[in-house]
Amino acid sequence: MNQPLAYVHPQAKIARNVVIEPFTTIHANVEIGSGTWIGSNVTIMEGARIGKNCRIFPGAVISAIPQDLKFEDEDTVVEIGDNVTIRECVTINRGTSDRMKTVVGDNCLIMAYCHIAHDCKVGDNCIFSNNSTLAGHVTIGDNVVLAGMVAVHQFAAVGSHAFVTGGSLVRKDVPPYVKAAREPLSYVGINSVGLRRRGFTTEKIREIQDVYRILFQKNYNNSQAIAIIEAEMEATSERDEIIQFIKDSHRGIMKGYFKTN
Repeated sequence: MNQPLAYVHPQAKIARNVVIEPFTTIHANVEIGSGTWIGSNVTIMEGARIGKNCRIFPGAVISAIPQDLKFEDEDTVVEIGDNVTIRECVTINRGTSDRMKTVVGDNCLIMAYCHIAHDCKVGDNCIFSNNSTLAGHVTIGDNVVLAGMVAVHQFAAVGSHAFVTGGSLVRKDVPPYVKAAREPLSYVGINSVGLRRRGFTTEKIREIQDVYRILFQKNYNNSQAIAIIEAEMEATSERDEIIQFIKDSHRGIMKGYFKTN
């Protein structure tokens, strides 16, 4: 850790076996867990809480103040879990008075040039490909994959195990377990490949498909579809998660895909 060409504020709390490469700057009120490697030319600003065994690549800026004109220098933080890889030139801003913190869960891979804005909450085991961007107050579930250059609107939510294709604009909430694509962003099926990789059985995937057939392919509105799903389908954790996500949605969920010509 004793890198003479890096600056570490004396009040920063750094575990003994953290590796800090040259020309990195670490401010006060920062905590970094054991086994973490920090590449050269990284800036870690006040309020960063970084877990164990993380890897932060050159040019990343962690816990800069929010790009929000309403921010009034509140005492807020960024919390990054264990085993997180943050690639080159990623920016993660700390929270505002709304949620007081920005959170990235465990075992995430955030690829080069991604941006995670203030008050976002990212779950565990997520992958964000290059240049994907979260606006403020976004909520991302566990095991979500955002392909390259995805842009997520402020206050939007993406449910667990969802996959969003590259270049997509996420204006509405994306429910759990689905693939989302096209413009405007629409349901194009279940994320069956991702679910199989995570141990979901064929029977469980079919149950999830049956829920979304009622929701997106039967021409019901959301309230009608939920009533039918609750009445006709056996209660499971996946069924209930989908229903609760839709009920909790503030922006409304994306629609099924329909050809216009």
